[in-house]
Amino acid sequence: MAAKDDSTRDPEHRTDFADLIRDRRAELKESLDTFASKAVDPVSGARVTRGWIYRLETGEPVTPPVFAELRALAEAAELPVQRLQDAAGSQFHGVDPLRSGSSEARAYVHKLDRLPADQRERLLSLIDTLVPPEKGESD
Repeated sequence: MAAKDDSTRDPEHRTDFADLIRDRRAELKESLDTFASKAVDPVSGARVTRGWIYRLETGEPVTPPVFAELRALAEAAELPVQRLQDAAGSQFHGVDPLRSGSSEARAYVHKLDRLPADQRERLLSLIDTLVPPEKGESD
C-alpha cells in the first residue's frame, strides 16, 4: 500500500470508503493506532498500516486495497467485508452496489437473501407499513 494514486485528489472523486472507515473508527471510539493494530487479515496475516489509514481518512492519495487488506480493515471496523467491498468499489472504481442504495442497504440485501421466503414476505410487509411503496413501484 505504499504506492500512491493521484485520483483521490479529484474533487469529483467519491469518498464512500474513506467515510465508512473514518465514521466507523469514530463510532468505536478508537485511536488511529488502536484501529490500525486491529487491522490484520485473519486468513493471510496482511496488515493495513496506520499511515495508509491516516492518508485514506484525510483524503490523501492511497492505493486501493486488495481483498486481504479489506478483510483486515473489516476486522478492525467490526463490519462484514462485503460492506467494505461495496464502499471501496464505489470510491475507487465508481461501482454503485445498488443503483439507488448505500453499502448499508447492500449489507441488508445479503442478509435478506438468507431468510426463508415466508420471513422475507413478512419483512416486506413490515417495511411497507413503515415506508409505503411509491406510486409505480413493484413489490
